[in-house]
Amino acid sequence: MTQTLPPDGPSGGTHLILGGARSGKSRFAENIINQAGGGTYIATGRAWDDEMANRIDIHKQSRGDLWQTLEEPVELCSALQTCNVTGGKPVLVDCLTLWLTNLMLEDRDIDAEIAALCDLVPTLDVPVLLVSNEVGFGIVPENAMARAFRDHAGRLHQRIAEIADKVTLVVAGIPMQVK
Repeated sequence: MTQTLPPDGPSGGTHLILGGARSGKSRFAENIINQAGGGTYIATGRAWDDEMANRIDIHKQSRGDLWQTLEEPVELCSALQTCNVTGGKPVLVDCLTLWLTNLMLEDRDIDAEIAALCDLVPTLDVPVLLVSNEVGFGIVPENAMARAFRDHAGRLHQRIAEIADKVTLVVAGIPMQVK
């Protein structure tokens, strides 16, 4: 399915793209940047097992030649600063919830990391599309770590949405503009 380019395309600013697992959010974001001639893909996923390694490989192969890939599971602000200096092309971060998971597993200061990201993004000279999983529509998780993750993700999304120029929710492959 081909998504149409938003009226002003990825010409600048920040675009938060939320959706559930397999909702089409990454494909929507990739299509925006593909239509602009490509960009930099900051991948935050880690291959913890063979299945995840396979997913990452398939994802890389599907992007094609229009993309430069930068794998950075934790130091997202540094990766964004590098793209800002070296590029001019749009940047896609996929995804914030995997980044958040990595921060939690490394016992990082989540609030400080979110604040640093929210302080940095508006200063960038390149368009940034941030993809993330909306996890707040489900049931209350049964364990403390899962509840903490859900709560951190909710606060992260609120903070990013506050500074974003656009927010899109993708459901069943259909993008709906929120902001």
